[in-house]
Amino acid sequence: MAADELAPIIVKKVVKGGHGHHGGAWKVAYADFVTAMMAFFLLLWLLNATTEDQKQGISEYFSPSTVSSTTGGAGGLLGGAAVSSPGAMTSRTAQPSVSLDLKPTSGAQDGDADVEGGGKAEDEETDKLANLSDEKLEEELAAREEEQFEKAAAEIQQAIDEAPELKELKKHLVIDQTPEGLRIQIVDQEGKPMFPSGSSRMHDRTKKLLAKITEVVQKLPNKVSISGHTDATPFRGSRKGFGNWELSTNRALASRRVLIENGLKLSRISHVTGKAATEPMIKEDPKNARNRRISIVLLREAGQKAEAIKSAKAGATVKPAEAEANPTFQRDWSGPRLK
Repeated sequence: MAADELAPIIVKKVVKGGHGHHGGAWKVAYADFVTAMMAFFLLLWLLNATTEDQKQGISEYFSPSTVSSTTGGAGGLLGGAAVSSPGAMTSRTAQPSVSLDLKPTSGAQDGDADVEGGGKAEDEETDKLANLSDEKLEEELAAREEEQFEKAAAEIQQAIDEAPELKELKKHLVIDQTPEGLRIQIVDQEGKPMFPSGSSRMHDRTKKLLAKITEVVQKLPNKVSISGHTDATPFRGSRKGFGNWELSTNRALASRRVLIENGLKLSRISHVTGKAATEPMIKEDPKNARNRRISIVLLREAGQKAEAIKSAKAGATVKPAEAEANPTFQRDWSGPRLK
């Protein structure tokens, strides 16, 4: 047998080393990253959704500054500083307590309650009116509204007197009280109209007069109605089908636009109408120039206010029988339950 056949056969196995198992540590790090990002975006949302007062309250909550400065002991590293009241026995394992005066986080500032909703004075006045009988309540509200109307009429007259360019227009102004409300009329004079003949484009002097009227009217809460009137002279124009009805309506609408442009809220306008020559001021002379006019009426609201107070007063008292017939379920936040 040959020598090479008797030699041992040696087989070498090369095992390549792998990287091994890394474990799940990366998952923990990723979860921490996602949590941090969620907290970051939540912080951004809170900063955008809160008011300055709320931010101030949160800041003071996490940065307490009103801690007790009571000292005790005989010096040392902290000088015997304590956060508890003098002589109080506290547990060594208990967390020190801090008393803070935080500002309200509702966004309201001191005194806001007296502004929003009319304030305390208005609430007291409403309570006072609610204690009156129905008849006395209506009389009191009607008397107050009458006084407001008289004051408004005097202010309009004064505003006209104080404006040199409008003094000559005082004779064009007629103010009186009607069952409907305080009526302010701008009337034409013979030879001096407020609108050009057959047109709804008012003269500049008419606009200035309406601007002064608006200054006073917008101070009151009453709704406003506007109506246009013409005389009985038939309309002569080139437009077919256009007559005094259309002309009076267009003039009323033009007056409404001027009132709005000078600050009167659109929600205050109750209605705008054109009445042509159906309600002449000078009944014995339907073609008189004074029949051409714009009528602005501050509508009475005393009756509506009285009814509102009566309804509120009636709804505030609930009879025991009604309460038993309509039981209410309450929820206690210590746990959901029915009572």
